[in-house]
Amino acid sequence: MTDRPEDLSARLDTVDQLDSVITAMRSVAAARARHAREQLDGIRAYESTIGSAIGAVLPLLPEPPAASGGGAETGLVIALAAEQGFAGAFSEHVLSRARLHLGGPAELLLVGDRGLMVAFEMGLTPGWTAPMAAHVDEIPALANGIAGALYARLADGRASRASLVYTQPLIEGAGAVTEQALLPFDYGRFPHAAPGSEPLVLLPPARLAERLAEEYVFAELCAALMLSFAAENEARVRAMISARSNVRRTRATLRSTFRQLRQEQITTEIIELSSHRTAGRPRDAHGAGGMSESSTLPPSR
Repeated sequence: MTDRPEDLSARLDTVDQLDSVITAMRSVAAARARHAREQLDGIRAYESTIGSAIGAVLPLLPEPPAASGGGAETGLVIALAAEQGFAGAFSEHVLSRARLHLGGPAELLLVGDRGLMVAFEMGLTPGWTAPMAAHVDEIPALANGIAGALYARLADGRASRASLVYTQPLIEGAGAVTEQALLPFDYGRFPHAAPGSEPLVLLPPARLAERLAEEYVFAELCAALMLSFAAENEARVRAMISARSNVRRTRATLRSTFRQLRQEQITTEIIELSSHRTAGRPRDAHGAGGMSESSTLPPSR
């Protein structure tokens, strides 16, 4: 073996430091995923409240509203990818699904800086990008930014339909990539309020229904971003668990090699010390263990 125990000791120190970093990254990712899951109930409650308001406004309209965003074929694909690395193939899975809808006249709106790198590697050129939220508190602002880009393209006729592609977290295993249609907005999924419960409205019902639809899309974006944020961090937890297993196997191998080399080094030192001691023992003219000259002479008379 060419390694010295001193070299292996230094490598073991490096591996121990790497193990500490991986453990810290896993803990941070797990805490962020848990925090994101805790926010989902509030988003779902808000989404349900807006849905109930849409159902209450629909009976006030003279006819069912036309599906907003319908008509043209041009579409938008909003892909929620990873912001950072160490998340396995998280972004690749999202972008592979999104690419299925980009063969025709469709534009990619991409969230996630790590996903942007993967998109370029896959030959995809997004028309709009934004970093993924670093914390759950930043998700409403990011949802507003996506909605602004979405409605700007609807207003100037560059698009008429939009869909979301993102990853939902799972309790076990990898997350599931999900597709969700945002536009045309489907008013038919909201049950009408019971007769006699008409709300007091201060806007024309058609305008109010349109504003509520936009608010509902915002809630859907918040929910998808929160789910994607949780899924990315859970993917990072799984990647860190795998990395920690590899690091600990490497550390066990290095320690075994270190003990073996150290034992060989000690054995060599013992042999060298024994050789030096034997070489330094006094000898007579006839060699080790020989008789002296005087002992061979007969006694004098």
